[in-house]
Formats: sequence, C-alpha cells, structure tokens
Amino acid sequence: MAKLCAGVVFLIALLLFSWTLAPTVTPTDSGELILAAHGLGVAHPPGFPLWVMLAHLASLVPLGNVAVRINFLDAIFAALACAVLTLVVAQLMLTAAYLATSKRSKKGAQSRSRGASSTSSAARDEDSGIDRLLVFAPALGAGLLMAFSRTLWSYATIAEVYTLNTLLILIVFFLMLRWRRLVTQTMLSARLHAATAVTKHDGWLYAAAAVFGLALGDHHVTVGLTLPAVAVIVYRTQGLKFFASRRLLYAAVISIGALVVVYAYLPFAASRSPLINWGNPHSLQEIWWHITGRQYRVFLSFTPMMMGAQFVEFCRMLLREFGPAWLPLPLVLALAGFAAAFKQDRTTFWFLAFIVIANFAYDFSYEIAEDKDAYYLPVFISIALAAGFGIRWLIQLSSAKSISLGKSYGVAATAVLLASATAFVANWPFNNRSHYFIAHDYVENLFSAIAPDGLLLTQDWQVVSPMFYVQEIEQHRTDVKVLDINLLRRSWYFDYLKHAHPGLMDRSREKIDPYVELLKQWERDPAAFKNNALLTQKISTAFLETVQSMVRNEFKVAPVYMTNDVLSADKTNGYLTQWIPQTYQLVPQGLVFNLATDSSFHDSSDLRLETRGLNDSTVRFEKDDVVNLKILSAYTSMLINRGRYLAAFNQHSRAIITFKEALALDPSLAAAQQGLAESAAKMSTP
Repeated sequence: MAKLCAGVVFLIALLLFSWTLAPTVTPTDSGELILAAHGLGVAHPPGFPLWVMLAHLASLVPLGNVAVRINFLDAIFAALACAVLTLVVAQLMLTAAYLATSKRSKKGAQSRSRGASSTSSAARDEDSGIDRLLVFAPALGAGLLMAFSRTLWSYATIAEVYTLNTLLILIVFFLMLRWRRLVTQTMLSARLHAATAVTKHDGWLYAAAAVFGLALGDHHVTVGLTLPAVAVIVYRTQGLKFFASRRLLYAAVISIGALVVVYAYLPFAASRSPLINWGNPHSLQEIWWHITGRQYRVFLSFTPMMMGAQFVEFCRMLLREFGPAWLPLPLVLALAGFAAAFKQDRTTFWFLAFIVIANFAYDFSYEIAEDKDAYYLPVFISIALAAGFGIRWLIQLSSAKSISLGKSYGVAATAVLLASATAFVANWPFNNRSHYFIAHDYVENLFSAIAPDGLLLTQDWQVVSPMFYVQEIEQHRTDVKVLDINLLRRSWYFDYLKHAHPGLMDRSREKIDPYVELLKQWERDPAAFKNNALLTQKISTAFLETVQSMVRNEFKVAPVYMTNDVLSADKTNGYLTQWIPQTYQLVPQGLVFNLATDSSFHDSSDLRLETRGLNDSTVRFEKDDVVNLKILSAYTSMLINRGRYLAAFNQHSRAIITFKEALALDPSLAAAQQGLAESAAKMSTP
C-alpha cells in the first residue's frame, strides 16, 4: 500500500512539474549551472559535483533545448523526493502503530476474555481497515502536500541543485527510519538474541551513510544540518552504546568514502580547463576553499539584529509555503501532528524538532538573497511529515468516536484533499513557469541595444548568468564582450575571458597581467591585504586601472555599454561608479547606457522591448522575488532614464511613449508619472 501511494504521488508530481516546467533558462544561477553541467565544469562554491555530473548526462539527451533537458531532470528529482517522503511517512506511521500495539498488548494481556470471540472477527476487520487508513492516508497527504508546496515546486521547474538535495535527504531519512522500525520490531518481539538483534538490520544504516556522503556532494550545508536529527534516531533506537561502537566508525568511513569519490570530480574537472572553472580548484587548499565556500563567509553574522530579521523573513515564507496566509490549514495540521507525535512517538517528535532547530541555527545567521527559501527546505520537509501525523490524529479522533470505517475514510479523504488543494490553488499562479521567458527575453533585450563587438559592463548576476547560457550554449551574440565587474575580482574569470574574448585580453594585457598576479596573492592570503593598507590600495588601484584600460581600449574597436546597476555606489566598486559618469556621457538606449565621449544628443531608434511574463499575468511574483527586485526594476529604471534623456533634448513626443511603457510595467511609478506630465505640458505649450 505504501509503495502504491508513493507511485501515485510520483506520477501526480511529475505530471504537475512537467506541465509547469520552464521552457528555457531562468534567472539567478540557472544559466551558470547549465553551462557548468553541459561542459563538465566547476560551478560556484561548493561546486555541486553530483548534480553537475547527473545534469551533464541529462544535457546529452537529444530532446528540446539544453535548458529544458536539465529543467526536466530537476522535475524528476523533485517528483522522486515527494514519493520518498510518502515512504518516510509510511515508515513513521508503521512504527507508531507498532509501538501503540505493543503498549495495548501489554496492558490487555491480563484482561483478555475468551467470550469475546463471537464479535472479535468483525472488530478485527474494522481495526484492520483503520490501521491501513492510518498508514496510507497520512503518507498520501504528506506526499501531495510536499509536491504542491511553494518552494520545492518552484525549484522543480528550473535548473537548480535543490531538488536533488531534497531527494537525497529524504532517502537518508527513509533508510534510517526503516532501520529504526526493523530494529524496534526485532527488539520488542524478542525473537533473536539481543546482540544479533542489534546488528541484524545494519545494512539499512550503512546504506543511509553512503547516501549521506553522496548528498554532501550536492549542497552539503543543508544536508549536514540534518545530522543532529539522524543522531536522534540512532540514540533513541540504540542508545549511547552505538556512538562508542565500531558501527559508528564503519558508517563514518562509508560516508566519507562516498564524499571523497564525489568531490574528486572537482580537481578532475579543473584539470580539463572547462569554460566555467570557478575557483580553479586543482590543489588541496583550493579544493577546500571551494567546498567550504570561503567567499560566502562574509554573509554569516551571529548578531541578534540579523537573526531577528531572518526569523521574520522565515515566518513570511512559512505562511505562504503550503497555501495562503489567511488559510493555514496545512500548518494547523502540522501543529496537531507535532503534538500527536510528542504523545505517541517521542522519537519522531525529537527527530522532526531537531531538523527544524539545526536548520534555524544556521539559516538565521546567514544573509543570502535570491535562494534563501531553498535553505529552509529541510524545515518544510519536517512540517510536511508533521502534517502526516496530523492527518493520522484526525483519523484516530474520528475512529475513537465510534464513527464507522466509511466515515473514517471520509475524514481522511477530506483532510488529504483540503490540505493538498489549499497548497495547489495558492501556489499554482506563482509556480506555473510554462511561459517563463523572462531571463531569456532580458538577455535578448540587452543584446538588441548593443552594436556588434560591443563591450557590456555589468555587476548584475541576473544579466551575466543567463548570458552564459545564451552565448555559450545557444551560441547567440558571441561577439558581445560581457564583463561582470564582480567576477573581475576572481582570477579564474580571466581564464574564461581568454577563451571567450581573447582580443579584449590582448588589448589590455599590460594592465591585466599585474592585476591578476595581485589577485592571486589576495586569494591565497586575504588577511595580508586586510592588515596592510598599502597592499589594499595597490590592488584597488590595479583593479580600477584594469577596468579603465578595458573600457578605453575597447572604445577603439566598438561602442561600450553598461547596465544601470553599475551606477549603484557601494564600498567595493564606489570609485569605479564615480569614474564612469565623470568621464562619459551616459546615453540610455534600451536596457543599457551607451558610453559617449561628448555631451551632444545621440539619437538612436526606440527599441521594442519583449516583456513576456513581466506584466501579462502569465506568471505572478511575490514582492521579494528577484524578478520584481532586480529585473522589473531594471526595465522601469532604464525606461525612465530614456524618457528623461529624450525630454532633456526636447524629444517630448518620444519621451511620452517611453514613460507610458514604464507605467505599463508598473503604474505606481511616481518618476514616470511626473516625467509624462512634464513632457505632456511641454507638448501643449505653443
């Protein structure tokens, strides 16, 4: 029955994820990850080697474009994760039922009556039906709830590492909980000698250790945070004696062995000099830096203010995860499930609690923008598992009130349907990415304003990542030289530029070579620069001179452009932000500024921007979605800049059209409304 439920959940989830699958590259890391997988490269830290290798195989399937192939692989991972979660719940329900039966057997052994045999058959049939219902209804309900949840569903439709991560975590949980159930049943039945009973089912334990090691080769942070919960299962099943036994050592060796095998991919891939070779991890030290994500440690902060802000953000995410905030039925079920687990199976309660506690301990101190919701996936798993216990509690409540088996089935069906339907209806508008062309259109709109062989300066990852895909895999507009200003602070990026734009590198080699040498020194020992003002000044000056050299030398070949975000002053690139507008006139053209050496009016055709998904209601976005925060704001900001530029040179009729385009994307833009009113007034003045 459990396998049947898992199969049903898998088919429903895969159909849903396939139907809502993104048809091409999407924002944030998708483009970079697809390129790394396609070319067997090294992705950003920690490298995600297991996902990269599996995604590479998917990229070879001759169906659809490369992005769709890898997007669909993640849909399969997510559907399998939902199916395995169904099996996890079934294990929890079977163990809870066995523990309850054992307690009842002990209590009723002395008061059992022989005269009850005339009614026991019907009662046993009724109890048997309830027992089956107490397993498959919670399992089915929790599996569907996870499939329709906001976060997993969202990552099931794009190229990302988190669905594989979720699948592997749940496989570990399943193997550990099955081991616990078998050991518990064996110990309670006392069919075997105690020593034999302890080790009889260790194959499940070692299999879990192997999968845990493999999982660390995907997104090791969230996987590692589940270790306390796994330790709870072991402790509550075998006690402290396990942690002093050789069995722990065997499990650790198996896990570490699997981890080493997976991460051996990094130096192998780096040795091939692939297109994406982030960090170039060929030495042990560089491999360690890459795996531990040294470059992201600046985002960790254990301050009360930071943790409070992250807690508020999590609460907001949680309220929309399984349905609308005003109808938190699944969360109520989960709350009831936690309470029921505490009463009926204390091991399960602490297992679920430690998943949440360990995740919070890390996530509340880590500030990250676009994919923070994925870091909470273990918490959402715990809530879905608890919701399964909540459904079980409802069924038990109905059967305790002498409701017939048929009515108990009705209660179970209602709970499953309401919980899953609430999540499905609420999350469909946000997760249906079947018409999600936003990132691809963004790139095409940027390219439309750039002349052949033009140089584009940007520090927006929403520009660079999808451009990796479009230029390197689709081989479109490979003439455009895209420079990510932030990546210019990574030595490996210059190896990529040598491949992609050798002419650019040759023309500015005089400044690039000494800067890269300083950059490698900084990468080896950043503390030396932090403690030495002269070294810091030297590398900062070399960085600025490198960018200046590239801009000036490329002007001799073709126009130079930049995205609006380069103007955003910050402590890292502030001096560069000041130099560009002080040296050049910024001429708004489409979604970029064309850098001009004079202050006269530079006329250009008014470009038609493709805005599928931004304002046609085919996709909905939360306020904190990267599309709203970065991509849509880039469109509206540049349209306003274009309108103001035209108005400044008395091109008011064209300015009015541009301001109206901005207002079509966001009717609340005060700057566009003001510009429109001013240009209209100028037009009406004789």
